[in-house]
Amino acid sequence: MEGNGLDGKVLQTFQKSFVQVQNILDQNRLLINEINQNHESKIPDNLTRNVGLIRELNNNIIKVVDLYSDLSSNFSKSIDVNSSEGDSRSDGKGVQKRTRPG
Repeated sequence: MEGNGLDGKVLQTFQKSFVQVQNILDQNRLLINEINQNHESKIPDNLTRNVGLIRELNNNIIKVVDLYSDLSSNFSKSIDVNSSEGDSRSDGKGVQKRTRPG
């Protein structure tokens, strides 16, 4: 039953990461709306403020990419762990795993 504990832990990690991604994407939506409003206003101070907002938006995008990269890596590792646990069958013959070309 260790696999169930591992699966639960993996799912919890995935859920936490997806919540973080969603929060950042929600923040990005607000930033984009403000950037658009500032751009449409053509007020110099608002246009100057957009520089910082666009930097923040860019940093948020980098965070989302990093989170998705971590999610992908963690997912691959969990698949490897789960598949290696099921590599041996009751008849004593191992199950051959396919490998992806590097």
